[in-house]
Amino acid sequence: MAPQPKLHPRNQHRDGYDFVRLLKELPELETFTTLNPAGQTTIDFRDVAAVRMLNRALLKAHYNVGFWDIPAGYLCPPIPGRVDYIHYLADLLASSCDDQDIPRGRRIKALDIGTGASLVYPLTGQSEYEWHFTGTDIDADAIKSAQKIYELNKLNITLRQQDKRENIFRGVIEPKDRFHVTMCNPPFHASKEQANKGTQRKWANLGEGASTKLNFGGQNAELWCPGGEIKFVARMVNESRDFANQCLWFTSLVSKKDNVATLKRILGKAKVADFKIVEMAQGQKTSRFVAWTYIKRSLRASFLKRSSK
Repeated sequence: MAPQPKLHPRNQHRDGYDFVRLLKELPELETFTTLNPAGQTTIDFRDVAAVRMLNRALLKAHYNVGFWDIPAGYLCPPIPGRVDYIHYLADLLASSCDDQDIPRGRRIKALDIGTGASLVYPLTGQSEYEWHFTGTDIDADAIKSAQKIYELNKLNITLRQQDKRENIFRGVIEPKDRFHVTMCNPPFHASKEQANKGTQRKWANLGEGASTKLNFGGQNAELWCPGGEIKFVARMVNESRDFANQCLWFTSLVSKKDNVATLKRILGKAKVADFKIVEMAQGQKTSRFVAWTYIKRSLRASFLKRSSK
C-alpha cells in the first residue's frame, strides 16, 4: 500500500489504498492495476478509466455504494481528500457541542453547493455520519447523474437545481430550511484559459508534455468562473448574510494558500461572529477550508440541538 500518513485520523484511507480489499469488492479493477518501482500495487493516475474504476471500488468497499458512475468529462474526485473535508466538518460541528461528541444521525443537515455528477460528499458523509444531505448544482445533467446514483443505491438525499448562475444560496435555501453546515468545492480558476494552462503545467510535471486532458475530468462550471475562487467565495460570504439565522457554519474549500489573506479581510468586513481557516494535510499536499458563522458561540450548542429535531 502507498501510505498517506497525514489524512484525518478517522479517514479510512489514512494507511493508503487496500488493494486486496478493493479487488475483492470489485474484481474489474484488476485490469487497471500495476506495480510501482517498490513492488506495490497501484494504478496509473493519468488514466481516466483507471481513476473512475478506483473510485467505484473505494465507494463500494468503504461506503457501501453499490452503483456509481458519472457521464464522460465530468469531475471524478479523489475520494481520500474529499472525505477528509467531511471529517473536519464533523470536528467543526463538534466544537459547537457542549459535550464535544461528534454529531451523528439524520438530524444533522448538510448543504452541498455544487454537488456535481459524482455526488461524492453526500455519499461519503451519509455513510460515515448518517447526516442528511441536500445537494445543489447549476448543471441539469449533473443533477440527473446524481439523482440516478442515489436512487439506484436507495439513499435519501435531496437535490435542488440552481437556476441562476449568479446565485449560490439564493433560490436553493428555502425559508423553512435549517442547516448545520454548508460545504463547497468552488471552481478555482478565473478563466478557461487559466484552467488549460494549469492542466498543461500538471502534465509537464508528470513528464507527459503538452496536453489539455484532465485525468480527473471536469466541466467548465466545475473548474473555472469569472474572478476565480476569490470572487466565488466572496459572493458566497455576501449571500450568506441573508441566511445568517438558518445555518450554523458556512464553509468552502480554498485551493490556493495565497488567497487566504484576502478571504480573511473579506470575512473581517462581513461582521461574522467567528471564522476559521482549517488546514487539512494529505500526504505531501496541504489543503484547507474557510468556515464562518453568524451565530454567537454561546448560542451554537442550542442552535445545533434546536435545528436537529
